[in-house]
Amino acid sequence: MMLTVCAVLFAVACTVSVRGSFSAEDHRCTHTFTKQHEVFYDVDIEPEHVIRRRSVDHQLRIHLHFDHSVNNLPLPHSQLIKTEVQKAVKYWQETLMVRATNAPIRLRRQCGSQQVSYSNQRAYCLNKCSPHTVCGEIVIPHDHLEGCYFWIPGTSEYLVDNNAGPGVNETDFILYIASIQSDRCQKGRTVAYAAHCQQERALDRPVAGYFSICPQSISDSWQERQQLLSTMKHEILHALGFTAGLYAFYRDADGNPLTDRSPLTGKPRNFDGKRAMYVWSDKVVGEFVRHNWDTHKGFISKVVSMIVTPKVKEEVRRHFNCPTLEGAELEDQGIDGTAITHWEKRVFENEAMTGTYTQNSVISRITLAMMEDTGWYKADFSKAGDYEWGRGLGCDFVTTSCFHWISTRLARNESIYPYCRRVKRGGLWTDCTHNRHAVALCNLVEYSAELPAQYQYFSENQLDGVAPGQEKKFGGSVMLADYCPYLQEFSWTSEGKTMRGSSCITEANTLNRKINFFGEYYGESSRCFKHHGQWVLYKCDRGHTPQHSGSGCYKVSCDETTGLSVLVANRSYQCYYKGYIHQVNFLQSSGYLHSGSIVCPACTEICPDLGYRCPADQPPRPSHAQDLPIPCTASTPQQSLTLAVVLCLLSLDISPVLLHCRLRPS
Repeated sequence: MMLTVCAVLFAVACTVSVRGSFSAEDHRCTHTFTKQHEVFYDVDIEPEHVIRRRSVDHQLRIHLHFDHSVNNLPLPHSQLIKTEVQKAVKYWQETLMVRATNAPIRLRRQCGSQQVSYSNQRAYCLNKCSPHTVCGEIVIPHDHLEGCYFWIPGTSEYLVDNNAGPGVNETDFILYIASIQSDRCQKGRTVAYAAHCQQERALDRPVAGYFSICPQSISDSWQERQQLLSTMKHEILHALGFTAGLYAFYRDADGNPLTDRSPLTGKPRNFDGKRAMYVWSDKVVGEFVRHNWDTHKGFISKVVSMIVTPKVKEEVRRHFNCPTLEGAELEDQGIDGTAITHWEKRVFENEAMTGTYTQNSVISRITLAMMEDTGWYKADFSKAGDYEWGRGLGCDFVTTSCFHWISTRLARNESIYPYCRRVKRGGLWTDCTHNRHAVALCNLVEYSAELPAQYQYFSENQLDGVAPGQEKKFGGSVMLADYCPYLQEFSWTSEGKTMRGSSCITEANTLNRKINFFGEYYGESSRCFKHHGQWVLYKCDRGHTPQHSGSGCYKVSCDETTGLSVLVANRSYQCYYKGYIHQVNFLQSSGYLHSGSIVCPACTEICPDLGYRCPADQPPRPSHAQDLPIPCTASTPQQSLTLAVVLCLLSLDISPVLLHCRLRPS
């Protein structure tokens, strides 16, 4: 019987009023440096000589204070914020240690005007203090404040009233949490923002900060909750010390300032009026020139800024296997709040402290080393995540351009991993992340005009299906990654709401049986497998091809005798060796025969991580493919409509639109 395979969906699928899309997005961090006039210095807790004698071995204590704006939210949203903030705070409390302090924290009061006078390195307000003191946009409770320090013009009197609150006991940092629809929330799709607002006198450590989540960004979907938790960890770390506004206050392991201090004020010697922050020394951030930065039009010189503190340098050299690396490169794009205060996206991709959240955020040993190098904390490195991006790729990867990495490897006919060059043409073709934990897309997209020469990474005939000269319009969808194209996890959305993600190890991504075209399974024991060609859904004399294929998530099992096996549609297939192809057929309750194939990876790619040793490659046994008849029963109009809608949902394009602080290609 002659079968017709329909690569173009039948008409009803294109006219049904259902919207959905794939979304491979990036969430831009909107952290802004706390300006000098927004920070209160010299909070008195205990004398410097007392604190310096103590070891940095006291588990960090964070006191949470929820603003009334959180309680004014709908109850489910209020509970969600409180739950996720507590998770994020718990992580940092378990990860960081500080020098213990035994006295309560009493924060400084704001002045009623900008006029102050200094005596003994303390600021005194003119006549009186302001009735309210804020941290960001959040009003600090009276109980958390010290008395008012003020002076009276025309006299030499420097006074303090007796209106001090009891302060906050048994804490090292006060975090004020709000959910305010502020101006910052109007910038794109900002999720949240945070900063510090007060520093203690002895060692300049931040002791108070705020975190505000934009009300419109709150969602109860599992995927967006995971992203929210990652965002909270990221933003809280800005408040704890990972910010350019505090670089000039960093200290060495003995508590000595890394940046020279003014003997008059005790603060860093130099001040940048344009940025409204103190200037750090080259012991914290160094600038280096890459003289042979390879681009499409030849070599240029590129200046990079890097964190050069000792532990960061040690960790970044180890991770990338580059013993001469000067430090950890900082972001050079974006406005203040993105540039300089995050890791460079091109170099660090999914590290939690890059300027955009694109996928599977990981807090690495490098970020924990940064917190140690503030001089305020010790870190428990066992809490670091498994950070894979760029691991072991050497100096050539971490110190040269994407163009150099891609072009030299293509010339040698080698893999360009971690970059990619698959252009989306027609149906959506997915791949697997390197660790096989997720289905992924190559985020290579076509722009409306040629990219700047330094961001052009391909020559003629290096991109399949792209006419000569047009390759100059193609680049990765994430601007902060210098438009370098790489494999990226993504999510399925409908009506602007995230339905599920592409992580194989996340059970919440489990497919509805009606749209489980490839016999997939999601859970901790699942990994991504590539497909060998498109899958086809057969019924009677017709075949329908979902316009999403290329890879899928499947449950795996390991045995030290038989090696790796994979479960497809509840049937087990043994992987005899790398590259072995299994033909798969199974019937679905919808009345369709699903037919396709999967490609086996090497056992060593999966089983050792699950605690198993792999046997030698084995000769294949006879095929396990089931010889099933193609069903040909009558379908109800509703069944046909359902399949049409599902196929249509899976055929929509990725939107290459940059949004300010949500996961979206830039």
